[in-house]
Amino acid sequence: MDEVVLQEPGRFVLRDGPEPEAGAGEAIVRIRRIGVCGSDLHAFAGRMPFVKCPRILGHELGAEVVEAPPNDRDVEVGSRCAVEPYLYCGACPPCLMGRTNCCTTLKVLGIHTDGGMRPHIAVPMHCLFPSRRLELDQLALVETLGIGAQAVARSGLARGESALVVGIGPIGLATYQFAAATGASVRVLELSPQRRAFVTDALGADVVESDDGVYDAVLDATGNRRAMEASFERVAHGGRLVFVGLIDDEVTFRDPLFHQREMTIYASRNSAGLFPRIIEMIESGQIDTRPWITHRMTLRGVTTDFADVTTREGLVKAMIEVA
Repeated sequence: MDEVVLQEPGRFVLRDGPEPEAGAGEAIVRIRRIGVCGSDLHAFAGRMPFVKCPRILGHELGAEVVEAPPNDRDVEVGSRCAVEPYLYCGACPPCLMGRTNCCTTLKVLGIHTDGGMRPHIAVPMHCLFPSRRLELDQLALVETLGIGAQAVARSGLARGESALVVGIGPIGLATYQFAAATGASVRVLELSPQRRAFVTDALGADVVESDDGVYDAVLDATGNRRAMEASFERVAHGGRLVFVGLIDDEVTFRDPLFHQREMTIYASRNSAGLFPRIIEMIESGQIDTRPWITHRMTLRGVTTDFADVTTREGLVKAMIEVA
């Protein structure tokens, strides 16, 4: 079967790969949609330290089941599923605490191991979350939504509190939507005029270019050192700061400010156990990702179109369609 491989930074190639075989407790799924993540963009640019080339990227996946063992998960041949790309051991201390996203040997499809830029893959049954109502595009974005849902859960944000989401790329969009769903008063800080216009028009968000206020919770989705350091200044006394974006660098802060406000800082990594709730929220209309997708390409087109599509003006989310 044809599979697309990031042979080296800046170069995708098409190669003939083997059809997958299901191991014990695994299903075979047909990949139908692949969301392009920021980590894919960083890998293409050679700035993703966890991706070692050659690598088959793709971890935001909407799929159809073509082979599945007997199970109690309502997964059968033909089921449309979101694929949770986190391969955890289930036996280390974090896994036993239910914090599988912190597994000591965690591997993520498309990052630490080959992912979904191919027609078929084998995945553990526990990675499949079916829905009879969601479209393939929606299923492919459940993983991205999980990043935002996990960040908001980490923040402990509640109705009546104030929150600031810094950066409104796809991860920031997900974070904003789950923060707003808590009933908190949520503002967005974004420098890009195009993104400010998008989130205002698409979601009716309260968006600003600059802000000197302080908030009960600040959720930084920029992955930018200067922005992350500035976020400390925006946390209210007794407030919380959540770093959603990831950066391969050091982040520093003034200790007197940190202590004076007795703020709490959280990291937020992937998600754990949130896919069913996210699917329910999309099905009920509480979360809407349909405005997100602004650009599309085919799987074969990745080898020629990826750089062009992912740098076009107005890009919010690119979706790869697999025939």
